Amino acid sequence: MASNKKYWKSVEELKTDSPIVETLKQNEFVEEIPTDAFLGDKEKLSSSSTTRRDFLKYVGFTTAAASLAACEGPVVKSIPYVVQPDEIVPGIANFYASAIADGFDFANVLVKTREGRPIKIERNTLSENGSCVNARVQASVLSLYDKNRLTAPKMDGAEVSWEEFDAGVAQKMNELSGQDIVLLTQTFASPSTSKLIQEFQAKYPNVRHVVYDTVSSSEALDAFQNKYGTRALADYDFSKAEVIVSVGADFLGDWQGGGYESGYAKGRIPKNGKMSKHIQFESNMSLSGANADTRVPVTPAQQMQVLRALTGGSASGLPENIATAVQNAKAQLQKAGSKGVVITGLPDVGAQTAALNYNDGVGSTVMDTAKPRMTRKGNSAEVRRVMQGVVNGSIKGLITVGVDPVYSFPAGKEFADAYKNLDFTLAFSMKEDATASRAQMIAATPHYLESWGDIQMKKGSFSLTQPTIRPLFNTRQFQDCLLKWTGNTKNYYEYIKESWNTSILGGSSWNQALHDGFFESSAEVSMEDATASEDTMESNTSNGALLSQDGGMQLILYTKTSMGDGQMANNPWLQEMPDPITRATWDNYALISQADAESLGLENEYVANGAMNGNYINITVGDATVQNVPVIIQPGQAKGSIGLALGYGKKEAVQEEMQTGVNAYPLYQNFSDIQNNVRIEKAAGTHEFACIQLHNTMMGRDIINETTLEIFNTKKTHEWNPIPVVSKDHQEIPVTDPDADLWESFDRSVGHHFNLSIDLNACTGCGACVIACHAENNVPVVGKDEMRKSRDMHWLRIDRYYSSEESFQADTEKKENISGLGSSLSEYGEMESPAANPQVAFQPVMCQHCNHAPCETVCPVAATSHGRQGQNHMAYNRCVGTRYCANNCPYKVRRFNWFLYAENDEFDYNMNNDLGRMVLNPDVVVRSRGVMEKCSMCIQKTQRSILDAKLKGRPVKDEEFQTACSAACNTGAIVFGDINDHDSEVFELTKDDRMYHLLESVGTKPNVMYQTKVRNTNEA
Repeated sequence: MASNKKYWKSVEELKTDSPIVETLKQNEFVEEIPTDAFLGDKEKLSSSSTTRRDFLKYVGFTTAAASLAACEGPVVKSIPYVVQPDEIVPGIANFYASAIADGFDFANVLVKTREGRPIKIERNTLSENGSCVNARVQASVLSLYDKNRLTAPKMDGAEVSWEEFDAGVAQKMNELSGQDIVLLTQTFASPSTSKLIQEFQAKYPNVRHVVYDTVSSSEALDAFQNKYGTRALADYDFSKAEVIVSVGADFLGDWQGGGYESGYAKGRIPKNGKMSKHIQFESNMSLSGANADTRVPVTPAQQMQVLRALTGGSASGLPENIATAVQNAKAQLQKAGSKGVVITGLPDVGAQTAALNYNDGVGSTVMDTAKPRMTRKGNSAEVRRVMQGVVNGSIKGLITVGVDPVYSFPAGKEFADAYKNLDFTLAFSMKEDATASRAQMIAATPHYLESWGDIQMKKGSFSLTQPTIRPLFNTRQFQDCLLKWTGNTKNYYEYIKESWNTSILGGSSWNQALHDGFFESSAEVSMEDATASEDTMESNTSNGALLSQDGGMQLILYTKTSMGDGQMANNPWLQEMPDPITRATWDNYALISQADAESLGLENEYVANGAMNGNYINITVGDATVQNVPVIIQPGQAKGSIGLALGYGKKEAVQEEMQTGVNAYPLYQNFSDIQNNVRIEKAAGTHEFACIQLHNTMMGRDIINETTLEIFNTKKTHEWNPIPVVSKDHQEIPVTDPDADLWESFDRSVGHHFNLSIDLNACTGCGACVIACHAENNVPVVGKDEMRKSRDMHWLRIDRYYSSEESFQADTEKKENISGLGSSLSEYGEMESPAANPQVAFQPVMCQHCNHAPCETVCPVAATSHGRQGQNHMAYNRCVGTRYCANNCPYKVRRFNWFLYAENDEFDYNMNNDLGRMVLNPDVVVRSRGVMEKCSMCIQKTQRSILDAKLKGRPVKDEEFQTACSAACNTGAIVFGDINDHDSEVFELTKDDRMYHLLESVGTKPNVMYQTKVRNTNEA
């Protein structure tokens, strides 16, 4: 039945003969579409010999303009390059060699740019020294597009020109002539910057330069300087080690700058029946401890005894189990001789000296003292003097560069109050952080991707930083300011080039060094901050008292692989990156053992939606108290100790969504990461964690294949890496048998067929691949609330498993010996709980791109299908969000867009502002609400490699095929390639005895394979 009801959109339509209504009836768009602006002269266009391709371009643009006009208003202009730069071809990526040196992370990098925008950080594989690109370095490109950056210099809270700023600085420096002014900087490790600072001090002799490492390595620097005369750190090549004994040194994390995982992994692959042996004595469960063959939980006080016993002392006084472990470690070291190494993270000069002396005494080939690391230069004693001088008023002016002492000094509040009363305060900063917001003058500095610079990361290894984009804001480098203030007419680029040509290059090409990003030279370059004065050097025995345990708990302060020292707290990629050990995001927390938690009445509980909650505690060290610290009960935490991550709790220049965690720096007394006599009290309230993995153990399932080196060397492959069997006609046949298939397989021998191999021995769980995948594939950030609901969007996850017994092998034996219903209920329940000191294993999991994919058969709209080259594709526009594919996927790797994560105020991260969206990769579509997404095996990268080779008329080289994760992996654990190329590395890995497929018994035939994990349990 027809309806006569009238529908209207505005009151105007109710008026008869309204001219506005008539106009709208005749014109679909409110304003005329300005086609002339981009199509040019219509007569010329119609008379031209336009190709079909060009015609479609015009039509496409017209259609886009029409759509935009209909929805949001008309297109006014489309601006082309008036004079297109030679190096920029639309749609083609450019790569520039550069380097990061932010005072905490130092690395040689390749910067991928599109149309002049840096969008991705890659490893510079040409560089052997300084090429470790961790998760923070991968994420640093997003910090370039931080909307909270300073846009211009400021004086007394108001933006000013650089001319006014320079005049203001000159006036202040002249007024304070003869007064004590301190230049407090990060470690630059820069020959040219050191030279500039000397020139600045020559003009202003009252300026004192002090280097401040936010997370100190001062004791290790003092020990090295005492022994070798240079303020630097010994370097280590763990690929040469047969035995590694670490006492509290997380060398796979951030110990002494990190970057050791590549060499370590080379020694961990079982070759010719051999692999290195790694023994770890530590308090917190760290990445190094998780990867060790033998891990022994010890308190910091016990660590000192362990180190003394290892380096020639006695193990008396230690508990029996620890003393036995020490004797076994000593025997291993004696057997290894010069191929053994002892390292320690204890903040004690005596401990550091003992480790150096031991390695020197046995002639360790692992330790390199001839070419030490130059990336830490701070001196805690000098920094303490600065802190005290500001508080007591003896220092009149403070210039800070690359550091935020108001946030990170232990006496933060007292220092902040005194800082505001100084006669002169100048902060060089990218943001108005805690220090800059209280400074009289703020010099807005550029991001390293907008800057020039040079670095000597290791003696004789020089790197260059070059800008990959014009400065986004009205910023100026610290070095350019020094040049201005010392009356030098050169800019910093000219200054570096002149310095290199005269003192480093030795006649070699500047352009070649700039192209490569690094240069190896035997030139001796004097660096002003390379030594500390005798009166600020600590003696060999000064800090022993710090490590005595007189009662109470001991606190270990550490840095997370995601957040580091806290510089990038406003980076949502890093905030949402799961911690490798706890799998928690958006938080720091106190780590405590189960035994200590029970005695204090602390617990973690799981709520109805599967999320985890925990209690709060207050932590007091001396007069400093940090309140309401959430607690995670950590398997493997040494009883009598607690761990807490630095780098969280920032407020200034950090948007509200990223103001997470508690600031632990007030507990960082004397710049020591170990604190004694720590008082803990339970606080009221319950904290909500966002953990993305709550199943702790494998429950004896065949997920991670593992064996020992002895079995690997002495048993046949099928005994330690069996192929699963299925039943057919009441007979067991291998799952790889063609008779086990429900499908007929296609001929995949033509063209490319891509596979990915993951070596569980080489994977350390660092997470660099996770951030690289984020950056390459425009993976959205969803925030803590969504993560808590298990709605994370990571295309790649790194599962972490604990053993419930002493080893995974014991777990399997326990599962196989379960008999009867009563036994299974109780013993399976026991297997859910990790051991007090569990073994740990990491497993990266992404879409397995199955050749017999269960997701493809259940999609009602054929949105997911299999490609000729082996990838499992997703056609986002076809997907209607039934989620059948996710339910049918045994690997649980598909992610559903519950919301629109881009341009949505509910998710106010980088995709919600124009500046943040500049990081997006134009080769990958930004997905909308209601569709499934997952790993694509970076199909855009493989196709680019194929097209590049086709244009040059040659086959693709094996190393050219990369995914984001394989390119980012510092250890070589992830290898990608074409198995139809029988010379490729990935093809060789398909034939390796250690190769297996995840959940192979399901019969999905994945194109992702794993290499069995082998542990070295051999005793000396």
